[in-house]
Amino acid sequence: PERDVILQERLERIDNEPGAKLGEAMSAAQFLNSPYRLPVIGWRHEMEQYTTQDALTFYKRFYAPDNAVLVVGGDVTASEVKTLAEKYFGPLPRHGIAPRERLQEPEPNAARRLTLSDERVRQPYLLRRYLAPSYRTNEASATPGNEPYALAVLAEILGGGSAGRLYRDMVIGKQTALSVGADYDGGAYDLDSFTFYGTPRQGGDMAALEAALDQQIAALLKDGVTDQEVADAKHRLEISAIKARDSVSGPTFIVAEALGKGRKLADVQAWPDRINEVTQADVMQAARQVLRVENSVTGILLPKAAQEASQ
Repeated sequence: PERDVILQERLERIDNEPGAKLGEAMSAAQFLNSPYRLPVIGWRHEMEQYTTQDALTFYKRFYAPDNAVLVVGGDVTASEVKTLAEKYFGPLPRHGIAPRERLQEPEPNAARRLTLSDERVRQPYLLRRYLAPSYRTNEASATPGNEPYALAVLAEILGGGSAGRLYRDMVIGKQTALSVGADYDGGAYDLDSFTFYGTPRQGGDMAALEAALDQQIAALLKDGVTDQEVADAKHRLEISAIKARDSVSGPTFIVAEALGKGRKLADVQAWPDRINEVTQADVMQAARQVLRVENSVTGILLPKAAQEASQ
């Protein structure tokens, strides 16, 4: 019965959602060797073959106290939590979980491009991803730097809502886009992505939208960013970090996710300081390292009629 449930979930969230199908195809194209090329929920043809024994085997292999992170937030004390944890989790045996041995991505040498057309699409969409280091891969490297923190600042400069460069130029100024932005999370266990996205105005030209985005990236790499842009972006990120801690669940989730992905509590606590240390030179070094054509995958989502007309 649970197999039917997840098949239905895939149907609703991916197979019937053109945007999700494009994202899935882009991950498969972007990651050549990493497990990130595989959808978390699985490919339909494999899901259809799952058995009860498959589920039990997976559960027995991975669901163990030595492969878990427990974070408790609220009006509690450490001694109370420890007592309850020892009572309920203490009797559970360790499984001897093996260290994570991950396949690593080869150096990219070719840009990748996908176009998906679907009659359910009402608004064309552009998505571009560049392979980028994550916080964990940076911290685990032999010579940790601040590239992920610089990328976070760069994403805020470019895509920080109505204050971002892209919005001001492409939506308000040239009016080539209905919406546009940039994003970098950095929370992956392995390599992450620096992402651009945008939609053209109603009846707009997708080629013009992509050309305008390319111009923005080229101008960034040629002319750089200003010290004031860096300072403003860092200030906005600082405000966001304060707001993220302004609840019980917010910090709990942040800490649990970071620890589950191989980071340390000290890394999470140091995030605001590391962001504050980012300079204009750091941002441009990170931009030139990541925003390379051969490092990218571009996805175009079109209504079926638009795709047929272009052929």
